[in-house]
Amino acid sequence: QVQLVESGGGSVQAGGSLTLSCAASEYIASYYCMGWFRQAPGKEREAVAGIYAGGSTTNYAGSVKGRFTLSRDNAKNTLYLQMNSLKPEDTGLYYCAAGGRGVYCSTGLRAYEYTYWGQGTQVTVSS
Repeated sequence: QVQLVESGGGSVQAGGSLTLSCAASEYIASYYCMGWFRQAPGKEREAVAGIYAGGSTTNYAGSVKGRFTLSRDNAKNTLYLQMNSLKPEDTGLYYCAAGGRGVYCSTGLRAYEYTYWGQGTQVTVSS
């Protein structure tokens, strides 16, 4: 099974930027459903962004649309999340996730679409 390791989290002030990386233990080109989720203290895990429809289409939560960009580099087996104009409400533990190999997902924003999860990287945005 694929293993996912996130990195790139940290503490920034509001308006700042961070880029998260998710390194996979194997070739990700055949993982058509990959995405990012986050969980703030005391809140449920929520979807941030996902790639679906064969791995070519991205989908974003409304709260991050226009500020965050999801991308993948199959040659490096890495998924990225570029986060700009960060807000305090973006604070949380960010998780990378992947669906089954060769499995399509319909939205990329539903937790049940994913099989594999990383351990998370903390993002803290101060006002």
